Amino acid sequence: MPKFTDTISIQVYAGHGGAGAVSFRREKYIPKGGPDGGDGGKGGNVYLESDRRYYNMSHLFKDRKYKAGKGGQGMGDNRHGGDGDDLTVKVPPGTQVIDKESGAVIADLVKEGDRCLVAQGGIGGKGNAFFKSSTHQAPRFSQKGMPGEEKEITLNLKLIADVGLVGLPNAGKSTLLSRATNAKPKIGDYPFTTLIPNLGVVDRDNGKTYTIADIPGIIEGAHKGHGLGLSFLRHIERVSVILFLIDATEQDPLYNLQLLESELSTYNRDMLSRPSYIVLTKSDLLDNEEIAQKKSLFNTDHVVALSSLQGQGVENLLEILDSLME
Repeated sequence: MPKFTDTISIQVYAGHGGAGAVSFRREKYIPKGGPDGGDGGKGGNVYLESDRRYYNMSHLFKDRKYKAGKGGQGMGDNRHGGDGDDLTVKVPPGTQVIDKESGAVIADLVKEGDRCLVAQGGIGGKGNAFFKSSTHQAPRFSQKGMPGEEKEITLNLKLIADVGLVGLPNAGKSTLLSRATNAKPKIGDYPFTTLIPNLGVVDRDNGKTYTIADIPGIIEGAHKGHGLGLSFLRHIERVSVILFLIDATEQDPLYNLQLLESELSTYNRDMLSRPSYIVLTKSDLLDNEEIAQKKSLFNTDHVVALSSLQGQGVENLLEILDSLME
């Protein structure tokens, strides 16, 4: 299985413009024909385009240099060189394109088919026919083609999902995702089971469809790069609804929620303004009284207890998400 790659730097090279030609008509009985050197063709452009067939950038990992075609050279008889072939590099939806040298954001390719120009091809040079005038009837020079743009760009993937699952390692995110959607993430009873983001689609009988992202577990200091750090936080930026998954068997679940909220707000203060729910997972390990006590700690009605393993409470959560997706 290819390595999951959510950030990568690549070199892009637009095509150079073709050189113009120096040429003169050579026909029988016309010993001194005029200039007929054609222009060079334009160099090809380099584009990026979002394509949902790609879910990460591992396909760019091997070849980091991408070149468009060069413009063709001009020729005699006023024949112009052909334009160089454009190159389109496919990336997954949600890719942010950054100029590595300046740090400027070139584009944010969010939707399927979004497209941006990242390197422009050079203009073709003029042939000597272009320079003919009443005062200069036999120019013996032409222009070289202009070089194409060259850039190093950084591509950052920010996962596109409607709902993001946020929780400490082993909080039950992958199990919930597998129960609620068509996804089949790796599941195990140990920390950091999820090392790459997983995306699942919820297809409801009421006709609603939305996506849920299970993102690698967060730990204290994630906004500073600790643990899986930024590789988690970057992917939660685009979601519309946040589910804070808290292990119901933890001694201090309120502290876990506060830690998660602190990491999100430190990374991006707008995160906590989005609709959210607290999901107490593994509730099958507690009795009803213990669950009620844990719920009361959060001082909000936006708390759902469930057991993804047993399937208890999952339908209730999906009904809540149905209402939030309106």
